[in-house]
Order: sequence, then structure tokens, then C-alpha cells
Amino acid sequence: MRAYHLENLSHDAVHGYIPFCSAAELSEAETSERDIIDHPWVQRLRHIHQLQTAWWVFPTAEHTRFQHVLGVMHLASRAIEKLYDSLGDVCPDVPSRGYVESLLRMAGLLHDVGHGPFGHFLDTYFLSDFNLTHETLGARIIEHELGDLLRGIRRNPNSRLDDTEALDPAQVAWLIQRPRGDDEEQPKWMRLLRGLLSGIYTIDNMDFVLRDAYMSGYSREAYDLERLLHYSFFTDAGLTIHDRGISALVRFMGVKSDLFRSIYFHRTVKAIDLTLADLFKESKRFLFKGNPIDDLEAYQGFTESSVLVDVSRWNKSDDVTQCELGKKWRKLLDRQYTWHMVCERSMVFAEADREMSNIFSDQELVAAKLRGALPDELGELPFRVDIARHIHRPHTKGPAGGQNFLYDSARDTVRPLTTSELFSHAPVSHRVCRVYAESLEHQRPLAAALDSLLGGSSEDDLTNM
Repeated sequence: MRAYHLENLSHDAVHGYIPFCSAAELSEAETSERDIIDHPWVQRLRHIHQLQTAWWVFPTAEHTRFQHVLGVMHLASRAIEKLYDSLGDVCPDVPSRGYVESLLRMAGLLHDVGHGPFGHFLDTYFLSDFNLTHETLGARIIEHELGDLLRGIRRNPNSRLDDTEALDPAQVAWLIQRPRGDDEEQPKWMRLLRGLLSGIYTIDNMDFVLRDAYMSGYSREAYDLERLLHYSFFTDAGLTIHDRGISALVRFMGVKSDLFRSIYFHRTVKAIDLTLADLFKESKRFLFKGNPIDDLEAYQGFTESSVLVDVSRWNKSDDVTQCELGKKWRKLLDRQYTWHMVCERSMVFAEADREMSNIFSDQELVAAKLRGALPDELGELPFRVDIARHIHRPHTKGPAGGQNFLYDSARDTVRPLTTSELFSHAPVSHRVCRVYAESLEHQRPLAAALDSLLGGSSEDDLTNM
């Protein structure tokens, strides 16, 4: 009989019931999954929104990183249920199912543990100052703050480790980080397993696409998760999808692309991001002092909840600089943002296009060229350029590269998805270039200047505005 007394259920809006092992009747030497879930490092994710700043635009999208990581942990088990046998066929030295499943569940649960306020925004505007990302910081937290607890994991709701096995926190930390050229240091089964965390479709993005689509109101059933998992397996090449599952993958990729355009890259979301960026650059010395690596205890308490409460009080500070910043923060808290989109242009790049040599690969260069294209009287006009990029195809450089493959049943061969006809009519990537200003007063000359960079307007068009 299933050991019901050793597990709890968490009801999730997306996945239904999510089981996890509880502490009941475990020995003192054994760590339960609940011990990790209830740890302050994971509980703090309740105070970091999943959608960075989009919750200011989509009123129902109030979900947090905590809900997301529980969902990713759950999808880890669903993936292992489908994929463990094929992983064993390719890698005879793979550990027990209990080890692999618990390893991937903990990687799923902890993959966002290094995030701070506003998620990926903090990577760009704070962590990068110390050559950190949320992944490298998360790896440090996993190994040094949670390592002893992770080594005590013995079971999950579906399987358990062999008596001779002990979970390795370093492997959990390695799995959550993007490929960095150190693949050969890991056994092959680990390299293949990372395809479930870095690739076209992963337990991470399969959860957030469903969750973000549902919570934002975009769609209740955004894509066919069941079919996507059913037709997936490991081959010697890596994570592979049978050609019968291609339609599900196409749907998944399409929904993910739509979410980028309609939610993550929404014009008002990006306007709020720009306003937040200006504020954060001036404010970060008041918010967190020094390198987070040197004070992980303080970083544990550094969340959106702490930031938004702190800045809401700054307008009463005796420090003149902090007081003025507090007034600006008060406007943002009241959803009064500085920048407003005045024009937008999209560019798509095919396989033969030299995307990185295009002017729109450099935001600062576009801003400088745009200013030079404006009429002289608008030379000092305040504006911001924002360029958002979304990758459609897996062969572009990044976390998806080389991770996923296609099984062609007609020829009984496995080949990279990059050669599949699935992508023959899709762009490699697209960029959305937007110009924001403090008002719409000079919308036409800004749009004309942007078009001139694209070769769409003549010099006379600019001077006659």
C-alpha cells in the first residue's frame, strides 16, 4: 500500500494535486521534501512575483516564484515517469530511479532559489555588478546553505534512493545552471538530464507557460502537456521527441512566443521596467549593501515585499536623497510610470540573416543613431529605446542550443531539431524595438527617425514633420 502517511498534497490551480514527502515518521537523519519546501530560502519565493513587473499590468497575474517552483518539482516527477527507462537504455550507469527523480525534483524546486526582487530584472541591474546571475547565486545557496539537508533526502512520493546512494548537492547546483562548457566533467546521464532544464521544452518553461497563460487570463489550457511528455524520450543524442509529438511542440512554441509578445514584452510592462530601471540604479545602494555572496543572510530577506515596503517609507526619510527617491517610488507604487511608448517596429531574422551585426542588436547604438536622425530642435529630447528579443529556433546560441532532437520514424533516425521542417517556415528570432518618451507630443518625428534607421523614411519625411 502507498505510504500515504509519509506525504502531503498541495492543490495547484494548474496541475491539480502536487504530492510531496512530509516529515511524519521519518528518522532524524532523514530530510523530507517538506523540510526543503518549508525552508526560509524557498519560502522567500512567496514574496517574489513570477511575472517580474507584469502583475502591475495583468491584475490576476499575482502568482509567485514559490507556486512556480512547486509546479516544476511536480513536472520533474512526471518527466521521469516517462523518461527514466529510456535514460537507462542509453546510460547503463545511471543511478536508481529514486536518485534521479529526487535529484530532478530538487533541481526543479530550487532552480529559482537565487532570484531576488523583480526576478531577472535584478540579474541585469544588480547581480551583474558582482559577476553573478540568479543561477550562480542559487548554486552557491544550494551547496552551502542547503547542502546538508539535501544529502539527507531519501525518498519522493514515487520512489526512493538505494541504501548506498546519497543525493549530491553539487549535482543539483550543476543542473540548474546553463551550459558553460564544463559538460565533460559530468557523467553522460547528467548531461542528458540537463536537457529537462535547458532546452526548447523543459520542466521549467512547460510550467511557466501553463501558469502564466492561466493566471494572466491568456488561456486555461495553453498547450498539450500530456502529448508533449508522451512522445518524449532519451536517445544517445539527448532529449528527443518522436515526430508524432511535433504538433504538440509546435503548439507549445507558438504559445510561448505569444506570451512573450503579449505579456512579457507588453508595451506597458516594458514602460514600467524602464521606469523601475531608472529608479533602481539610484536606489540600490540604499536597498542592499555589497555583494550578496558575502551576506547571504541579508539576501535571504531581500525580496519584493521588503523592497516595496522599504521604499514606500523613504519619502519620510531625513536623508534628502532618499526622501526624493521615495517620492519617485511613491509614483511607481501608484502605477504612475515615467515612460510611454511612442512607436514600435518588429524585425524578424531568418537563418541566413546576420542578426548580431544588425544595428538593432545594440540598444545604445540605436539610441545614438535615433538621436542623430531627429530634427535639430529635438536633439535633447528625453527618450528611451527598448529592444526585446525572442528566440524561436533551438540552434541559436543560448540555453536551448544542442539540447533537443527529433526522431524521424519514417527513416528510423535521430537528428537535431534544427534540421526539421518544423522550423523551415519560422524565423530564427525576432526583435521588437520600441521608443519611449515622457509624453506623446513628439510621437511622429520619433517614429520617422526610427523608420529612417530601418530604411523606411526619407530625409524629407523627417524635416517636414
